[in-house]
Amino acid sequence: MAGKQDVERGENCVGEEIRAPLIAAANEAKHSKKDDRCMLYLSTFVAVCGSYAFGSCVRYSSPTQFAIREDVNLSLAEYSLFGSILTFGAMIGAITSGKIADYIGRKGAMIVSSGFCAAGWLSIYFAESALLLDIGRLAAGYGMGVFSYVVPVFIAEIAPKDSRGALTTINPLMTCTGVSVSFIIGTLLTWRALALVGIVPCAVLLVGLSIIPESPRWLAKQGKQKEFELSLRRLRGKDADVSVEAAEIRDYIETLERLPKAKLLDLFQKRYLRSVTIGVGLMVCQQFGGINGVGFYTSSIFESAGFPADLGTTIYAILQVIITALGAAFIDRAGRKPLLVISGSGLVLGCLLAGSSFFVKEYGIAPGAAPALAVSGLLVYTGAFSAGMGAVPWVVMSEIFPINIVGVAGSLATLVNWFGAWACSYTFNFLMSWSSYGTFILYGSVNALAIVFVIKVVPETKGRTLEQIQAAINSS
Repeated sequence: MAGKQDVERGENCVGEEIRAPLIAAANEAKHSKKDDRCMLYLSTFVAVCGSYAFGSCVRYSSPTQFAIREDVNLSLAEYSLFGSILTFGAMIGAITSGKIADYIGRKGAMIVSSGFCAAGWLSIYFAESALLLDIGRLAAGYGMGVFSYVVPVFIAEIAPKDSRGALTTINPLMTCTGVSVSFIIGTLLTWRALALVGIVPCAVLLVGLSIIPESPRWLAKQGKQKEFELSLRRLRGKDADVSVEAAEIRDYIETLERLPKAKLLDLFQKRYLRSVTIGVGLMVCQQFGGINGVGFYTSSIFESAGFPADLGTTIYAILQVIITALGAAFIDRAGRKPLLVISGSGLVLGCLLAGSSFFVKEYGIAPGAAPALAVSGLLVYTGAFSAGMGAVPWVVMSEIFPINIVGVAGSLATLVNWFGAWACSYTFNFLMSWSSYGTFILYGSVNALAIVFVIKVVPETKGRTLEQIQAAINSS
């Protein structure tokens, strides 16, 4: 009996001796995994400071309109030029962004963009006339155009496949945050002080870029093998085994290097046509569904429907951030296509509700129901857009283009996006004058077509490397 107990004690001791190092090793691996991602998360945070700068610049003209017009003595036409010239700067930035990012790197492009944005904010701060205001707004718009392309591409190129969707979605989340914060603090600060606040994310970005590594895929494309491996190891952790991922990236880039350098007309070759159709098509779906018309004129829409504009706009801004954050959390679990389809369905419903509010008000069917329908419609609309159509097209755009055409193709997609933003915001008031409820029926129809486009054309990219996604698209 005693011998049996001794044996059991001995077995227990041996078991403890075996379990102890295994538990320690498991804990060490767990902590190591957390530590491995520190540089990845830092690099993403630094990059999305550009997205925050983008958002704060977009919304700057909304809370400052009356103060700027009074201080600088601007006419309505002059202030309208000040507001809209941002979009033209962004289109110029979109055209040149791919070439800049390919030539001087993703970090270099973000440095250029930050410089333009900071110079633009300073020009606005010191402005005593319409000319300096317009120059500053144009410069900031150029920086925004570059940011809107290079930030999602940089994040997609540094992220592992299991978290690429969530990390890339932080880009539009920070844009929404910049929009909302700028709107809220713009009611508290003077317009010159708000311009100085706009420089802060640019300064944080410039400091952060001196710490984080360059995109490993760009380094590999440039033939800088030593820097490529060092960058990949810093992003994955010093103890991580990056040999398989590095070999996959090298093999894919070697295949692409045998192809001629892409020009704009080359994008319409059969081998690239599907990826270009997907990237550009999603940008058309995003912009021509009415988001910028609704976003720029939210206050007037609420007023037209008989709802308090300040309350409605504040709810609109906060909801946008919350829903975008939830979308970022679920994009790598739910997938890109389901979020786009759900988002498109919500946009159609939001348009129908908002259109109904104007219809019942115009024809006096149930005028008391108009404010409730308008509020519910716009909140459903912005919630649905933030859940998928706002963020996912940028995620997919950053994933689908082969690295030899990503500069030209990404610039084209970004240009189409900014052109759509301008066209939608410019025509919105004219459409509303034509028919307020008809405007939302038109937007609802575009969003219904977007759902069909997503189901028929857009592939699911969740859980696949960039090389796997691009090879599958271009071989089909």
